[in-house]
Amino acid sequence: MAGTSKSEGRTGLLNGLAAYGMWGLVPLFWPLLKPAGATEILAHRMVWSLAFVAVALLVVRRWAWAGELLRQPRRLGLVVIAAAVITVNWGVYIWAVNSGHVVEASLGYFINPLVTIAMGVLILKERLRPVQWAAVGVGFSAVLVLTIGYGRPPWISLTLAFSFATYGLVKKKVNLGGVESLAAETAIQFLPALGYLLWLSAHGGLTFATEGTGHAVLLASTGLVTALPLVCFGAAAIRVPLSTLGLLQYLAPVFQFLLGVLYFGEAMPFERWAGFALVWLALVLLTGDALRTSRRAARTLGPAITESRAMAPGATDTTGATGAAGATGAVREAESVASGVSGSAAVSGGAAVSGVPAASGVPGAPAPEAGVSPLAKP
Repeated sequence: MAGTSKSEGRTGLLNGLAAYGMWGLVPLFWPLLKPAGATEILAHRMVWSLAFVAVALLVVRRWAWAGELLRQPRRLGLVVIAAAVITVNWGVYIWAVNSGHVVEASLGYFINPLVTIAMGVLILKERLRPVQWAAVGVGFSAVLVLTIGYGRPPWISLTLAFSFATYGLVKKKVNLGGVESLAAETAIQFLPALGYLLWLSAHGGLTFATEGTGHAVLLASTGLVTALPLVCFGAAAIRVPLSTLGLLQYLAPVFQFLLGVLYFGEAMPFERWAGFALVWLALVLLTGDALRTSRRAARTLGPAITESRAMAPGATDTTGATGAAGATGAVREAESVASGVSGSAAVSGGAAVSGVPAASGVPGAPAPEAGVSPLAKP
């Protein structure tokens, strides 16, 4: 049993590394799609992502969620909002990379946890600990320094961070799994995207059919580039602690930053280094505080988790299967709190709630460029 657990953990860690590694290296992919413009690439990404996830769902025969979603107008409306926000995120990111702003784009995902926490305070009325306030304050100072360094607000970074944080907040309310969520959102995006491609073709601006087979294959592969890391992320999410995912998330912007500086040769004057240093300091404060809180919660809740585990298999006295499910849910919730995720982002009923991690928890495990918010179930 212990060997199996170690093997599962190793598999989860490898999948997590693969997912965040692919998201970190994705700036190498978008320039290959030139001379297609950012809007055409975005439209292809929407169309081909739907095709890819539709095939995946056909293979696993997982369609019941679609009928349930269609019968819930409020939830469907939230999916529409999520689709709109992730469209902005994807579009700005593709444009930024292909316009020589890879470093500024990476900054967006560095500051995303800080924006997420700020939104938790402003919208969800969550309370911060002193270290978290300090981290947010340092992050705000970093934005001011970078504004001076760039000669303008770092609008690419801020747009990416706020759009993804908003996306996570909406997805928290929707509570759909990763692949299902991507399918629902790209289904909403599909007709506008296809309409744009047809319009572009009618006006002679579509590169899909005019730049050769290789170019067409690359544009079609945007669906694979979107969905494959998501599959790896899903495999990791059920096998490794949320605190581990919270640390792995920084691999993607680190890789993007290094690519921007070392491969694409983007300028990094002193003011930008100073701004990034402040962002990294804020993240060190935030992560250190989250890990300390996580360990403290684990020590406090350890006996409760053990007791809940003992109850789960035989909790069928007067409530039957419902009692077992409740006890199992208690185990999941206690374990999620022990790993640093508070009740508002805890595991409930066997499905990890996607969305904004609570201010008291690990600073998220967002899947940038995936179209899936933190902690989405596989």
